[in-house]
Amino acid sequence: MIYLFLADGFEEIEALAVVDVLRRAHYDVITVGVTGQAVRGSHGITVAADILPDEIIFENVEAIVLPGGMPGTLNLEKAPCVQQAIDYCVENNVLICAICAAPSILGHKGLLKGKKAICYPGFEQELEGAIISKESVCCDGGIITAKGAGVAIDFALAIMAHFQGNIKAQVLRSVLQCR
Repeated sequence: MIYLFLADGFEEIEALAVVDVLRRAHYDVITVGVTGQAVRGSHGITVAADILPDEIIFENVEAIVLPGGMPGTLNLEKAPCVQQAIDYCVENNVLICAICAAPSILGHKGLLKGKKAICYPGFEQELEGAIISKESVCCDGGIITAKGAGVAIDFALAIMAHFQGNIKAQVLRSVLQCR
């Protein structure tokens, strides 16, 4: 199971493209409404979250995903359930994925020290101790980071490749008509 956290002000493409691609790859992706069942994106699109934070069950979690956007990233960072999820992942070697401004949450927790990472331009100083990558999507150990909305499908495919390998991710990339 993969939990994708939604908070008011999230970047719609970064969240929904990831959910779509991973569900096409037959992953059980559950959206968690950090700020309520109905979560309003940064561009005014309201999404109904699958569950609320008190319904999270970490036993079978394979990854968590943190979409960016403003003020979505700030709302994610201050949510106790997101902090708990990140801590659980670190303690249990579970994949953590963050895109756009959301890698700043990991940087503030000191989780990017010595790791290659990328984020939305202008947030690099928030990736405390990270080796800033020039790649649009960066995988280092148990953390995947990405630059922003324009690479949301690449980000999702990198998550898929982490579990199923590059060949299967390339097949889905072709089906989606991506270059």
